Amino acid sequence: MTETENVVTTTITITESAADRVRRLMEERKLADHALRVFVSGGGCSGMQYGMALEGNPRQEDVIWKDHGVTLIVDPVSIGYLNGSVIDYVDDLMGGGFRIENPNAVASCGCGQSFRTKDSGEADEAAGCGNCH
Repeated sequence: MTETENVVTTTITITESAADRVRRLMEERKLADHALRVFVSGGGCSGMQYGMALEGNPRQEDVIWKDHGVTLIVDPVSIGYLNGSVIDYVDDLMGGGFRIENPNAVASCGCGQSFRTKDSGEADEAAGCGNCH
C-alpha cells in the first residue's frame, strides 16, 4: 500500500482498543503493509450488514485515513452509512469482537452485525436473527 491514496479527514473513528487488536491481527498474519477495510453490504436480518477485512490493495476511489496508528479504508458508498460511527473492540466473558456504534442506524439486530437506517423505509424496532448468540 502506498501513501498516495485519497487521504481525508472523516468522522469515523476507531478506539485505541480496536486499533490495538487490528495491529495484533496484522502482526500475527504478517500483514504489516495492510489496512482495515470497513464496509456495509446488503443483507443481514435488518437489511444491511457490517463487514471488515484486512486490505493490502485499496481502490482509487476509496476514502483512506489513519486513526490511532491504523490505516482505515472505506468505499464511497459505505462512508455515507458509516459517517459518525465508532469502531470498538470488546473482549468480555460473553466473547470478544469488533463492534460498530453507528448513529445512522435506527434499528439493529441483537448481534450488532446487521442494521437499518431511517432511509430504508423499515420499522424503527430492533430485529431478531438466528445468528444472535
